[in-house]
Amino acid sequence: MKQLIKGLTVLCLSAALVGCGADSSSDDKTIKIGASVTPHAEIIENIKPDLEDLGYDVEIVEFSDYVKPNQALYEGEIDCNYFQHTPYLEDWVANNCENDDDLVAAAKIHFEPLGIYSSKHSDVSDVPDGAQIAVPNDTTNEARALQLLQAQGIITLAEGKGLEATKADIVENPYNVEIVELAAEVVPTKLEEVDFAVANGNNALNAKITEYLLVTEDKDSEAADEFANVIAVRKEDKDSQKIKDLLDVLETQKTVDFINDTYDGVVVSVFDVE
Repeated sequence: MKQLIKGLTVLCLSAALVGCGADSSSDDKTIKIGASVTPHAEIIENIKPDLEDLGYDVEIVEFSDYVKPNQALYEGEIDCNYFQHTPYLEDWVANNCENDDDLVAAAKIHFEPLGIYSSKHSDVSDVPDGAQIAVPNDTTNEARALQLLQAQGIITLAEGKGLEATKADIVENPYNVEIVELAAEVVPTKLEEVDFAVANGNNALNAKITEYLLVTEDKDSEAADEFANVIAVRKEDKDSQKIKDLLDVLETQKTVDFINDTYDGVVVSVFDVE
């Protein structure tokens, strides 16, 4: 009787192991990607068929906030996410994870440049005396906005300020422009009330003002390198086959063409196509 029970136990354990093996194999061909709706989920949707051709069951999990995607990734609910730049990722990890490298960037995919928009002026050189210019009021984006205005010859900033510049660092203001500081998501909604608005690409898309775009940050700028949006993964999965396959189909001319055709310069790819 004991031998019979022992034999049945071995059979059950063997069946369980086979079952686990089958589930594991199935999991390897399932990839869950967390993404913001615009433009991230749209970019992933474009290459979803290519992942399916490689045998993957692809699930795009859309998020509307900036906290849940990293929490879901950290807790293993998704395989990767796509919505943020590296400084945000590193700050989130530092404040929420046990180790500073629990979540890491696997690749830089695109940049959402700040752009100068106007419904009143057709050229960025057409700056009337005393012009009002709306800019984001958060530290990083305001500095980027001021750098962009400087690049267009509208103001001059004190040397060496870079991405730490504030409007207090304006040393030359030949057009006597007034810098109007607003929350980043509010800036494009005030386009009719100011001469120019310096807005983030995603906020411009959401506010549907892209037709008024005059000029953007350069894709080779300091900001483009620093604030490129990334595919974030758990550290131990960075070199996994599914992440390699994802990047192989994502970092392609197909993605470049989709971004160029869809977003009219408000979103730009930053990777090199082999």
